[in-house]
Amino acid sequence: MQAMILNEYGDNAEFQSTELSQPSVKTGHVLVRVAATSVNTVDTMIRQLGQNLPLSPALPAVLGMDFAGTVDAVGEGVTTFAPGDEVYGCAGGLADLQGALAESMLADAKLIAHKPKTLSMREAAALPLVGITAYEGLQRANIHAGQKVLVHGGAGGVGHVAVQLAKHFGADVYATGSGEKPLGIIAQYGAAAIDYKTEQVADYVAKHTDGAGFEVVFDSVGGANLANSFEAAALNGQVTTTVSLLELDLTPAHFKGLSLHVVFMLIPMLHNHKREEHGAILAKLGEIVDAGALQPLLDEKQFGLAEVGKAYDRLTSGKAIGKVVVEI
Repeated sequence: MQAMILNEYGDNAEFQSTELSQPSVKTGHVLVRVAATSVNTVDTMIRQLGQNLPLSPALPAVLGMDFAGTVDAVGEGVTTFAPGDEVYGCAGGLADLQGALAESMLADAKLIAHKPKTLSMREAAALPLVGITAYEGLQRANIHAGQKVLVHGGAGGVGHVAVQLAKHFGADVYATGSGEKPLGIIAQYGAAAIDYKTEQVADYVAKHTDGAGFEVVFDSVGGANLANSFEAAALNGQVTTTVSLLELDLTPAHFKGLSLHVVFMLIPMLHNHKREEHGAILAKLGEIVDAGALQPLLDEKQFGLAEVGKAYDRLTSGKAIGKVVVEI
């Protein structure tokens, strides 16, 4: 089978086309013919930092975590999938798991679900990592109808899904962004768009919550922006973040009695820990998609397998709006 591999890591690492042996199906797994895979920030980090990250595959490496495709074969013990089924998931591209930048990949059946019927393969491939992250983050914050929810980075990869899911769960949703197109996307999802470059936290907290703060803050920007999340949160509020690789003064969180949730959705893949929960979330996301309440946002640029390097560069350039997808 054709695959795009990395023979080295680093800023100048280039993907090389090569022929690899097709994986053999094994117990509890399915062999998938990959139709599309999306590029996530963590993929670009692995390409750049390589062995400095404990989750990077050994070289030569086949990256690509998200995928959508068709089941070609099922292993012993697999009863929920059959050859010919269209599936999607986040099941490879790190540690010892071969990724989706290949014509075929082996996937743990616990990590995947049937593809939403209303999505194309390209659209479905954009959803797993960001969808699971957004869903898990909102659930851990105990989101429920009637709450005021703030999403930082509401037009981003995780953020645009979090906005739509929060709306689906019945929340009153607000989201930050900048620029005409991202702010327009947020408004299109039925959320109140906040331009973080022109509006101070105190100002939009006063404007939208009468100074009380947001009951749930979903921070897909993270890092230093967590200080803004603490400021925007209500007393005893819930703050969820996907990026917490920093030293941070928790004093503001203490005096507000905030609960902080850190989502690292790669744990099931890395540690074989409760993998079935990811399959269950993907199944729920599929139902929400097919009910018309969630639609992945795709970048306007399209890429084939031979152009995977350009696809990675597109994401790291900061010019992409929506998920970057590679069609196999």
